[in-house]
Parts: sequence; C-alpha cells; structure tokens
Amino acid sequence: MKKRIQLFSVITLLFCACNSDNTPTEEKANETMKPTISEEQFSTHDGESVTKYTLTNPQGVQASILNYGGTITDIIVPDKKGNKGNVVLSFDSLSGYLQKGSPYFGSLIGRYGNRIANAKFTLDGKTYTLAPNNNGNSLHGGTKGFDKVVWKAEKMAGDSSLQLTYLSKDGEEGYPGNLAVKVIYTLTGENELKIDYTASTDKATPVNFTNHAYFNLSAGKDSTILGHELMIKADKFTEVNDNLIPTGKLPEVKGGPMDFTVSKMVGKEISKVKGGYDHNWILNKKGNELEKAAELYDPASGRLMEVWTTEPGIQFYSGNFLNGELTNTRGGAKYVKHGALCLETQHYPDSPNQPAFPNTILKPGETYRQTTIYKFTTK
Repeated sequence: MKKRIQLFSVITLLFCACNSDNTPTEEKANETMKPTISEEQFSTHDGESVTKYTLTNPQGVQASILNYGGTITDIIVPDKKGNKGNVVLSFDSLSGYLQKGSPYFGSLIGRYGNRIANAKFTLDGKTYTLAPNNNGNSLHGGTKGFDKVVWKAEKMAGDSSLQLTYLSKDGEEGYPGNLAVKVIYTLTGENELKIDYTASTDKATPVNFTNHAYFNLSAGKDSTILGHELMIKADKFTEVNDNLIPTGKLPEVKGGPMDFTVSKMVGKEISKVKGGYDHNWILNKKGNELEKAAELYDPASGRLMEVWTTEPGIQFYSGNFLNGELTNTRGGAKYVKHGALCLETQHYPDSPNQPAFPNTILKPGETYRQTTIYKFTTK
C-alpha cells in the first residue's frame, strides 16, 4: 500500500510538471523577454502632439525618444555593478527644449549638421543664403532645423524600432529641394542604439545628418566628463579658425592634444586646446562601410560606449558652452561646463564650400544613407 501511495505521488508530480509550461508566472516572464515600445504623452507643440516613445530590450536596457526633434531623452544602461542609469543629458519638459540657448540635447540635426561658412553656398551656379545663427555662419540646419520640428512617428512591428519621417520643403531654411527624410531608431538585444538615416530629394541639395546626444557615462554621479577616457580612430582632423570654420588644412594629430589614437583622459590636455574640443576628426576608414570610430569609457562606473558609423568624420565636442544655467533639467541637475560630451558622426563642416572635402550634395534619383551605432557594455 505504501509503495502504491509513493507511485501515485510521483505520477502526480510528473503530471503537474508536464502541465506547468504555461503558468501565468512563466508566461509573464517570457513576455518580459520580448523587446517592447511604449508611448506616453509628453506635450504639444504648434498644435501637434509630442509623444515620448520608450524602447526596451530583453535585458531591460531602455532608450526614450521624442517625436519633437527626434530627441533622445534617455539611454538607460547598467554600470559594472548592474546599477542602471541615464547616460545622456535631457530636460524634464518641452519647455526645456524650447528655452533660449537650448544646446540640441539628443536631437536629430539637419539639413546640414555643423557649420556652413558665412551662411551661404553656391550650387550649380546659384548662391543659396541660409540663416546666420552662429557668428554669421549657419549652424545645425538654421533657425528651425530638424531638431525643432515634430516628426511623424511609427512604431515598427516585430522589433524595438521607431521610425520617424519628415518632409523638409523646398526653400526651408534656405535649402533647395523637397527632402524626404526617414530615421529609424532601433534598440538591439546587444545593447546597441542603432540610428539609420535615409533621404531623397527632387533638387540637388547639401545633406549632412547627425544626432547631438550629450553623453556622461557616470549617469550624473560625476558632474563632468573630464575623467572619461576617449579613443578616436583618426590620424587627422579639420583645422578651424576662431569661428570653428575649417581652414582647409588637415593636420596630423600625432603627439599633440588632438591625439586620441590611444585612449586617454578627456581632461588630460584640454587646456591646450583653445575653447576646448569642438572639432571634426577624419576617421581612418575607406568608403562608407560600417566601422568602429571611437570608444568612450568611464573608469568609475565601468560603462564603455563604442561608436560605429558609415560616416567619414566625427565631431568631438566637450560641452564647452554648458554653464549650469539651463532650466528644466532632469532632476534639477546643474549641467556645468564639460558636463557631457558629444560624438557626432558626420561629414566634414562647411563641405559645400570646400571642394576638397568629401561630397555632401544629394541629387535627384540618389538616396542618402547613413548608419550610426552606440553600443554599451561594461568592463
């Protein structure tokens, strides 16, 4: 009798085990392993809804993006101890992004990222005049660039990807041609934030897109990035004048403060660079293949960020114009000088006026393509 009872108990346990595959607890656990996109109302602008989209991968890493300016507000990744934090600077409301002097936190930049000298260029024999919004030059697309418009957003099925589209009309900010732009943000299972850009036009026009995220890998624990270690795979940079316009010279970086071919602290030689770092490095790459361009490491948190790109250059900006006076900051933080840095993958500044620089003119029938990846790990 005792043996029969034991056998019955074993059979019962086996039956329960075989039928426990779809318990609510396990179903919930499986659901959390899938990439997701959530959305919430953030604000309104010019009568249009501004929505915050949050992409979450199976590891729980998150990236949040506004359809206003295609703006990255959060990249939440773990440190070496597993503690998660937001590694980009952002504002707590749309008012922050609309305030005077707002420094393009996390925004998509276009039509032309960086500067165009004297706010004009000549194309096919015609001179085009742009907004002189930076010491007489045109910066980041002009007075109302891509960072200040509401993009059409669409959550893409089957992945943690967000598609943003925008039609920049002929004559907008002085640029020729109707430019149809598409940007897809994807958060991969390998903790990569991937940005794919495409564009087409009906008239020849300069195109140079980038994203202007400000990174501080300490997630706010260190008020500056001077202790971060940076490597840039570049032997040359574009020399600039006092207004940060390229002179046309391409000096070697070797042995000087511009040399990041071997990883070094951002603050090590920053005092030797007038105004701080705000220059375009010419990447050691051929063609438009996707390659690693830079690495940023915060020794205290152990966070490491790799930058991969198809672009020929990268603008390293060390947050020189941050001064602690911005309002509506996240958590009331003071974003001080060198409080974060930017690694903006791009074509060279002022290329429309510099024939020796790689071509940035997009023509009808052609498709502009660019991919940049920010990959996060720890060590």
